[in-house]
Amino acid sequence: MAVTILKQGDVLVASIQAALSDQDLVQLRDDLAVRIGTFRSRGVIIDLTALDVLDSFATRTLRSIAYAAKLRGANTMVVGIQPEVAFAMVQLGMSLEDVATALDLEEALEELNSTMKLRGRRVR
Repeated sequence: MAVTILKQGDVLVASIQAALSDQDLVQLRDDLAVRIGTFRSRGVIIDLTALDVLDSFATRTLRSIAYAAKLRGANTMVVGIQPEVAFAMVQLGMSLEDVATALDLEEALEELNSTMKLRGRRVR
């Protein structure tokens, strides 16, 4: 199942609507890395609102997406982690480490906008 990636000004938004296979996650990682360069994006938002489970491979892949995006010049935020998913991640010792999180898309856009202002750019 392919994930639709939308361009919102300087930000790419990937909304994951259903559990993805490992191959789909790798494809998302690769697609985002390419599109960051293509669109000269300064931010990436990955919306997990629709997910009720997040396995260890998905968690590691989200971290690798954030790191690859950072190396390409973009900040990444993960949004919409459901309470049950957060509790399970804590209990299982899974971590997003240095990946920024936000409650929802609006909060993430505000945060990225603040970050871009510090760098002298504004998210459109």
